[in-house]
Amino acid sequence: MTKIMIAGGGTLGSQIAWQTAISGFKVIVYDKNESGLEDCKKFHQRYARIYMDKGSDESQIKRAIENLSFTTDIQQASEYVYLVSESVPENPKIKAAFYQELSKHIDDSAIITTNSSTLLPSDFVEFVSKPERFLAMHFANYIWQNNIAEIMGHKSTDASATEKTIQFAKDIGMVPVQLNKEQNGYILNSILVPFVSSAMALVANGVATHEDVDKTMLVSGFASGPFQILDVVGLETAYNIEHHWGTLLNDKQKLANAAYVKEHYLDKGKLGIKTGEGFYKYPNPKFKDPGFLK
Repeated sequence: MTKIMIAGGGTLGSQIAWQTAISGFKVIVYDKNESGLEDCKKFHQRYARIYMDKGSDESQIKRAIENLSFTTDIQQASEYVYLVSESVPENPKIKAAFYQELSKHIDDSAIITTNSSTLLPSDFVEFVSKPERFLAMHFANYIWQNNIAEIMGHKSTDASATEKTIQFAKDIGMVPVQLNKEQNGYILNSILVPFVSSAMALVANGVATHEDVDKTMLVSGFASGPFQILDVVGLETAYNIEHHWGTLLNDKQKLANAAYVKEHYLDKGKLGIKTGEGFYKYPNPKFKDPGFLK
């Protein structure tokens, strides 16, 4: 059976791992920290209930669990792997270090993909052993309902690697969309990141509360407010994106957004849904109250 390596067991990494396992692939989840793997297993318990509510039967859930394994040993994780999906923290230094270490162990025939939200494959080609087999395959949160896979190579990505990645995306139930050239944020985040960044600026600058920003968007017909989305994405990721681009572009507002998130949320352990609190408290956030829009 084809073996897939998922690097990073956080919000999206855990979702990709579960979706891949329930689709019939052997999956090994790698995280450098044992605590990350334990969090991933807890996510999977929740996904099992979600997938059963969506129609999966007990035999499918059992198969997914049997297809999953976990390790903090990158050498073990990378043995006999067909494809790697990387979802380590959205930090260039962390990603570069991961690719350098992976390249010591991975077979030359393996395809390596990044699930980076805003960084480009070309940012990391110098750190992978086979750049021609490296590209981006980006997933959206709530993979079971937002089943998009954005496929994006760099100038040296081999066409066969792209084709195989597109086929893999189809095999796990995704709708693949191929970008013709590199674009920070792909299609989805090229639209989404400015949306949530503008929302953060409104709150960081004291213009409005996060609840009123969300109310405005919900009443206007949006399915989710920007701060609902940020809690799902994870506030560490939101901070990393704003801080990275704020530094790179000397964008004072993005840096202010990052500083606000760090001071009011990250430093207090409020990372979003995964810790039970971000902009909202879970499992019963205010936006679910019947009177939230009244």
